[in-house]
Amino acid sequence: QVQLVESGGGLVQPGGSLRLSCAASVSIFSFNSMGWYRQAPGNQRELVATITSFGRTNYPDSVKGRFTISRDNAKNTVYLQIDTVKPEDTAVYYCNAKNRLDYWGQGTQVTVSS
Repeated sequence: QVQLVESGGGLVQPGGSLRLSCAASVSIFSFNSMGWYRQAPGNQRELVATITSFGRTNYPDSVKGRFTISRDNAKNTVYLQIDTVKPEDTAVYYCNAKNRLDYWGQGTQVTVSS
């Protein structure tokens, strides 16, 4: 059974930073890619970052320059660094891992508010 355990969410003021963590129960080399998605109330889930097993990263224009995805293979962990947060970043953030199947974390709430 693959488990993805997320941490690092919480309340942050506009302009601040957060680092989200996603710890996998298996080697992250088991996956072709990993990523982070977010979903705000009433909105569809959107992709915000991906990283392949080779370290190639991709971001949509909406977050490019502020979000950074990285991986620590020894810790089986993927991170999402969110800098200069904006109120529109408020959402539940989900970790995703993909090989033949898709695996999802439970989600962690990020709230950006003054």
